[in-house]
Amino acid sequence: MSDAIPVNRIKGVGEKTAALFGKINVYTIDDLIRHYPRDYETYDAPVSVREAVPGKLQTIYGQITAIPNIKKVRNLSILNAVLKDSNGESIQLTFFNMPFLKKVLKPGGFYLFRGLIQQRGIHKIMEQPRMFTWDEYQKKTGRLLPRYALTKGLTNQTVQKSVAQALEYYPPEKEYLPQMILQKYPMLSHREAIYALHFPESREELLTARNRMVFEEFFSFLLVLRKNKELAAKTENHFPMYETADTVRFLEQLPFPLTKAQKKVWGELREDMGSPYAMNRLIQGDVGSGKTILAVLALLMCAANGYQGAMMAPTEVLAVQHFETISGYVKKYGIAFRPVLLTGSMTAKEKREAYAKIASGEANLIIGTHALIQEKVEYSSLALVVTDEQHRFGVRQRETLAAKGSEPHVLVMSATPIPRTLAIILYGDLKVSVIDELPANRLPIKNCVVGTSYRPKAYEFIAKEVAAGRQAYVICPMVEEGESEDLENVVDYTEKLRAALPPSVQVAYLHGKMRPSDKNRIMEEFAAKEIDVLVSTTVIEVGINVPNATVMMVENAERFGLAQLHQLRGRVGRGEFQSYCIFISTSEAKETMERLQILNHSNDGFHIASEDLKLRGPGDIFGIRQSGEFAFVLGDIYTDANILKEASDAVEQLLVSDPELTDDDSLALVNYFKEHTAVNVVDFRTI
Repeated sequence: MSDAIPVNRIKGVGEKTAALFGKINVYTIDDLIRHYPRDYETYDAPVSVREAVPGKLQTIYGQITAIPNIKKVRNLSILNAVLKDSNGESIQLTFFNMPFLKKVLKPGGFYLFRGLIQQRGIHKIMEQPRMFTWDEYQKKTGRLLPRYALTKGLTNQTVQKSVAQALEYYPPEKEYLPQMILQKYPMLSHREAIYALHFPESREELLTARNRMVFEEFFSFLLVLRKNKELAAKTENHFPMYETADTVRFLEQLPFPLTKAQKKVWGELREDMGSPYAMNRLIQGDVGSGKTILAVLALLMCAANGYQGAMMAPTEVLAVQHFETISGYVKKYGIAFRPVLLTGSMTAKEKREAYAKIASGEANLIIGTHALIQEKVEYSSLALVVTDEQHRFGVRQRETLAAKGSEPHVLVMSATPIPRTLAIILYGDLKVSVIDELPANRLPIKNCVVGTSYRPKAYEFIAKEVAAGRQAYVICPMVEEGESEDLENVVDYTEKLRAALPPSVQVAYLHGKMRPSDKNRIMEEFAAKEIDVLVSTTVIEVGINVPNATVMMVENAERFGLAQLHQLRGRVGRGEFQSYCIFISTSEAKETMERLQILNHSNDGFHIASEDLKLRGPGDIFGIRQSGEFAFVLGDIYTDANILKEASDAVEQLLVSDPELTDDDSLALVNYFKEHTAVNVVDFRTI
């Protein structure tokens, strides 16, 4: 089996390269085979400067006209050169932290440069282009070449060579889907699809291969979901709850009334918690729609009935913020919570004290991260768990708590706007409540969609907001140089921003590869206003609430799905100040700008998600980045909505013919779940 063979068994992958692979979570040959290309590059014939289209990755052949000049801006070395084509037209080349090129690029010498074309006023420029010889370039022309997510020190060529060898270990007969499904939905075999994803002969073959693997991914997810739904539906309500005066008084004391949608959902929660079966409900509501106050009401009803409730947050910073907010309610309104905080970074003594309060029942509300369901925690009477979509509460977590003596009610909160037709499929194990209106006192966010030439103005605007005492986020899709040549990356971008903004502005960066303690420190410093501008990947999409932040600027906005951009936008507009969102697109193609303009004209997440579903088609194979609960490896719930529906039908057919998955035809599928226990989000208890 290829699954457990370490990646250093491949020829040419020594200890050092294996360590680099480890940085991108590739440890075995199977991990490597499943490290699919991020996208594909085609090397077309070089174009003239006049033909070069802003926003496109293109190649230009020309002559260096003068000695390149270098200037230093703080820690940044900037080298500029001018390239003139055969028509006598020029383009500026800009390189960051590559001073050695001054000796390489000879005035009068002819070179091929490939990079992202940008327009600055009447001038065209290329930043950080790659240089080729004619021979090198011709070998790449006319092919679909895979580009992988990388880390510093690991090249695309190394990954390509390693994948080609890894595929030799992959058994040709490997197939997971039952024959009855393959007969109903003809598609490439699993092995053919895997090979074509890495080394496609044509765009058509690539699309066919991708569709096969997307179907497999959706099918696995939905099968797990259906099995969970069957189990959840049979969970008896061991903690029946009824409304008391506590929640009524709390609502009367709040400085704002619930919206009509919030009142409807609060009624559904009360009904669930008093019904014969344990609650398993999702509250789906746009950013800022008031989901958290409903969770607090449910937890208060739980406490007033004499039970314990738990609130799980995706990050320690958000857990602390929830704890402080609810402690403030206790002080201000005298409500019946005795809250305790539990996070991984607490000292051993602090944890022991928290455990004692939880075990004795002294604490009736426990707020924290996933530390809440770890083995050392013993609950007195845990009756309700509130979690978010990043921590979908699956069957195994329920079992963990059941082993401690409780099968609690579960309430999941989601700000991912998903059209109802897809929500019914994707949240198949939950009852769904929707909050479809915003509180009246919210100031709408002002949006703009612009090209890269707007950057200097955007920097000026950020500096102005910081001077007024506000804060800003800047989102980049990549972590560090080497992952992709044509995308802004967090580490380098931070240096560029520090050079562009006044020295008094404090700029820091944040990304998912940082140690948890460092991430927490940065988020805490940002929340405490010690950092003015936070450059980040989408790791901040959840997990931080900073009402003082008024600017969200997203680089390479065309690389993200609209629903995700809307989620990112939700990080601002949380306080009393007017907030702004600037979407910067490196592509000014008509279709791209039309798609992004939807965000410009609407702050309604459900409308945006529906428009996203209409606009996105299967042509862009890997072009849109996603995150959140439904960040499938290959599949996209919008682009692949039809495949999602097919996979849902296929799961239904399988469970009608073989409900317990005991037939020989289902054996490979059962083994697949045993091999790949990281079927994300939920667990398959019956295996």
